[in-house]
Amino acid sequence: MGKYKRVFIIVMDSLGVGEMEDSPQFGDVGVNTLQHISESVDTFEIPNLRKLGMANLCPLKQVEPVDQPLAYYTKLNEKSQSKDTMTGHWEMMGLEVTTPFKTFTEHGFPPELIQELERRTGRTVIGNKSASGTAILEELAEEEIATGHMIVYTSADSVLQICGNEETFDLQELYRCCEIAREITMKDEWKVGRVIARPYVGKKKGEFKRTSNRHDYALKPCGKTALDALKAAGLDVISVGKIKDIFDGEGITRALKSKSSVHGMEQTIELAKEEFHGLCFVNLVDFDALWGHRRDPKGYAQEIEKFDQNLGVLLELLKEDDLLIITADHGNDPTYQGTDHTREKVPFLAYSPSMTGGKELPESDTFACVGATAADNFGVTMPEDTIGTSYLGRLV
Repeated sequence: MGKYKRVFIIVMDSLGVGEMEDSPQFGDVGVNTLQHISESVDTFEIPNLRKLGMANLCPLKQVEPVDQPLAYYTKLNEKSQSKDTMTGHWEMMGLEVTTPFKTFTEHGFPPELIQELERRTGRTVIGNKSASGTAILEELAEEEIATGHMIVYTSADSVLQICGNEETFDLQELYRCCEIAREITMKDEWKVGRVIARPYVGKKKGEFKRTSNRHDYALKPCGKTALDALKAAGLDVISVGKIKDIFDGEGITRALKSKSSVHGMEQTIELAKEEFHGLCFVNLVDFDALWGHRRDPKGYAQEIEKFDQNLGVLLELLKEDDLLIITADHGNDPTYQGTDHTREKVPFLAYSPSMTGGKELPESDTFACVGATAADNFGVTMPEDTIGTSYLGRLV
């Protein structure tokens, strides 16, 4: 059965804990998502994260470290030469991404791509630039509603995003256009990591609001991952949030879509009340999407506090043979310049009620120790060409 019957991996999307040695090469100097959030607010109440050891990872203005954390704790460095969501998650599960995905942040998508998209969808493209998802709606949604044109935009990530009003554009039509965009962007020179459908509601400026019917069309992972190995061994691999999209469904046995990060934690709490044997892999995206990219440290801090409250509920439900791992996929320092992710180390907290007490672990040179630990726990051999060393033997 393994040392632990159930493993919960929770990704606090973008919660970095300090710059890596190569961060300046990515334009990220002095970044530290968690530390700078703590310095931006008057109070920062995270008692459950604190007792697990989160405040032991970097100096926090509002939160003192604890002498004896309940969890084993350390920082993970990213081996892949990137700082995006897909790369971070794929590396967690054992893949080193050696070729970064294409980005079109500076000038938008090339005319040839846009022309092919217009021809195949039958719609005129407006936008075609790097923008915030909320700002692009304020600028162009009224035009889209009036004309039937299609808002296409990108960001600092390797993404092509298409907006569509659920009432006037139609959700299924939006998905159709995104599927066409995914086909087009399989060409090497246009190959983005994800095409994202961004549906919204509202009729005029000030009313536009994105809905939870977002859908990501991701590339398939560049190799087999820990998820594939766990599934092949007959174990449950339950995804919460956008995990299924990030891995294009590969290695997943059951998927739950979340409306928000709070909802994602509520779903995880309900799963903790169920009997399953295997992995529950959770992504909580709001830290990144709502607060990191929008450079809102106070909103980010409040989101962490909401998480901490639900974490307290989850901790009460964990059994002696459960293992909880809390980590992140990259940084997104909301006090830093621009709106891009930041190249940072990420936390690794590992806790089980059966532990006698936690302590600091040596830093890892890759996120892949996360998947390796899960696979090791269940006695599953990682796929060929994967990376990562398990921490399982150190968790006592």
